[in-house]
Amino acid sequence: MKLRPCLLLAATSILLAVAPARTARRPRYGGILRWDMAASVDSPNFDASVSAPAGSEALQLRNLIFSASGGGNSSKGTASGPFRVVEWQAGKRARLAANEDYAGGRAYIDSIEIEMGRSAKERLLDLELGKTDLAEIPAEEMRHAAERGVRLTHSQPDELIAIVFVKGRPLAEDIRAREALARVIDRVSIADFIVQKEGQAAGGLLPQWSSGIEFLFSAAANPAGAKELWSQIPGSPKISVGYDAGDALEQAIAERIAVNAHESGIAVGTIATAGSGTTSARVDARLLRLRMGSASPRETLTGFIGALGPVTGIREDVPPEKAPAEDIYACERSVLSTYRVVPVVWLPQVYGVSERVRNWKAPGPGESWGLTDVWLNDSEGRGTSK
Repeated sequence: MKLRPCLLLAATSILLAVAPARTARRPRYGGILRWDMAASVDSPNFDASVSAPAGSEALQLRNLIFSASGGGNSSKGTASGPFRVVEWQAGKRARLAANEDYAGGRAYIDSIEIEMGRSAKERLLDLELGKTDLAEIPAEEMRHAAERGVRLTHSQPDELIAIVFVKGRPLAEDIRAREALARVIDRVSIADFIVQKEGQAAGGLLPQWSSGIEFLFSAAANPAGAKELWSQIPGSPKISVGYDAGDALEQAIAERIAVNAHESGIAVGTIATAGSGTTSARVDARLLRLRMGSASPRETLTGFIGALGPVTGIREDVPPEKAPAEDIYACERSVLSTYRVVPVVWLPQVYGVSERVRNWKAPGPGESWGLTDVWLNDSEGRGTSK
């Protein structure tokens, strides 16, 4: 039976009257954001151009306090960014408050409480228990964290783990040894098993999403070719590969590379060194992390070559501004053909975020964390409606 138009309209009105009202989600002012940091920062007053890698927690913290556009004197501790320092215990914890005079407008949240030097295990546990709102999670722990119910966001793969050969070391100066090690690495297995498919096998110095041409650089292993090259080197030498003693992922990758090499008759030993920036006299090569500072292929390539030069001795003229894609490809090809740097795997930046955090977006290379626009849907009422 069909309802008459007037009856249909009446029925619709009744349904709307009894249906529960849906509250629109509007940004709220107020609340405290809790942030677990892996880094231990002694002071935010450092030279951002040399003291912290692109995208690092230390640099993001500094940018929250001191605006890149100026308006404040960092040497005097004057806040020009969206937040100002209220409390600071070097390397342990800090508390920031919204800067009412920030040129970009007051942040939604009132303050940020920061715990520094938190291990990956501690950060993950704090997220699970609701003790923190924001924390970086190692990419290799991403699947494990998701299974434990942690809310995650991640960037495009923008951090490269590569092997770099140390200039001046006799074995590192033999291109046959460098190429043999490059060919023996099973990058796909490293990405699939060690990084739990949350990373991508790396063939180039630029990720596919940024350059569009990484597929031109093969990431496939060639153990037979590696074995042939190694047989040309007399004296049964041994390549020593260093990794950061405090980095479990680097250790796992170094040990997998040693296994790959052993299967092709190439002697590789792994050595733990003190920090990723240290070049030990005992190692011929070492694992190094390179974080993209920009989504621009040219700017990223320029930054990588600048970082690699002092360690590897690479000297390559970077393409000029507005250089065509062919020039960027030629530069990348020229660097990789030396085998002084061997890409292994690309990793995303992974963040655990509590359920009450709103408007958070994982930043891309060179982007800030955007905490000015974040607001808290606080069930405890600490935030008030805008």
